[in-house]
Amino acid sequence: MKRNAGQNPEIVKTWRPATQMVRGGTMRTEVGETSEAIFMTSGYCYDSAEEAAARFRGERPGMTYSRLQNPTVEMLEQRIALIEGAEAARATTTGMAAMSGMLLSTLSAGDHLVAGRALFGSCRVLVDTILPRFGIETTTVDARDVDAWANARRPNTKAFFLETPTNPGLDLCDIGAIADIAHDAGALVMVDNAFASPIVQRPLELGADIVAYSATKLMDGQGRVLAGAVVGSEKWMNDTYLAFARHTGPNLSPFNAWVVLKSLETLDLRVRRQCDNALKVATFLASRVSNLVYPGLASHPQHDLARRQMKAGGTIIAMHLDDRAQAHALLDALQLIDISNNLGDSRSLMTHPASTTHYSVSEAVRAEMGISEGMLRLSIGLEDPDDLIDDLGQALGAAGL
Repeated sequence: MKRNAGQNPEIVKTWRPATQMVRGGTMRTEVGETSEAIFMTSGYCYDSAEEAAARFRGERPGMTYSRLQNPTVEMLEQRIALIEGAEAARATTTGMAAMSGMLLSTLSAGDHLVAGRALFGSCRVLVDTILPRFGIETTTVDARDVDAWANARRPNTKAFFLETPTNPGLDLCDIGAIADIAHDAGALVMVDNAFASPIVQRPLELGADIVAYSATKLMDGQGRVLAGAVVGSEKWMNDTYLAFARHTGPNLSPFNAWVVLKSLETLDLRVRRQCDNALKVATFLASRVSNLVYPGLASHPQHDLARRQMKAGGTIIAMHLDDRAQAHALLDALQLIDISNNLGDSRSLMTHPASTTHYSVSEAVRAEMGISEGMLRLSIGLEDPDDLIDDLGQALGAAGL
């Protein structure tokens, strides 16, 4: 690969997705390093005062400050945009920095947001509590019900915000149908795609306008760093998001950007293997657990939508046991699978959402979201699936199942 080929859009767009994940966005210095360099610098120097002034006026290319640009972070942003099929991407410190920045940069006092009820706990707090403090009106709906989105629209509705599959219940939202309703009202469609990753689902191709990620999850996928990303059109990024990011500073560190860059090289391989493992484990669990939820199984109530919208069933499985005591008994009996509130890791992880990821929302809201006291969320990793099945089998027995 020539030194600047990864930066040349005319070359990169001819590459297939797996190649883009390895080489897209790569910028080599005069040293000719094979692995991307980590530019650990807070700022940049100029050959003259006029050059500095010209860069700040936007009249000359070049970096000005690492809160705004950094070569390592920029390589990550270009690669994420490529694999998402987006015009532009910006990396952030965490997934919640991406979610909050996406919403707060777009919405102002007096605007109205429609959001799906089933969201990650912190996203639900953002919608229910934080946005209204800034004068932004919010309405939550059953995201599975397309008519509910249409009925929630108001003259001041500026955006729809949804997650699919949802965390942790794995409900699905029909992105295309919801996008048609939003666009008819002049509203933007924002999708949290962290559960699926661009390997399983590409919301922009289905009609979404903006996609946000916790890159901590599958993009890094090895439990090492926190990171997030926002992707969308160049117009929205330049006109709406960049000014917000410039003055609030949710910038990702160069080191964390480098870690995620290296992980993207194996994203396709990891996610496909994890989806295969998840289907095998879910098939086993369905024989032991009466209320099991996995989009890749025909028993999922929206399985047909999953087949249309997703390229695989995903890496997450949900199950509902009798109560919290039984759920905790299963967790405590696990010998291989870790108890952790994280997900999208190379290691399989299981958590009890009501007492961890969604503890911050009220019991009434949890019920509204379908989070029972006996619900467990299982994130499938890269282990041999038969070892996972053995561990789950003995843990189910210990829990009386």
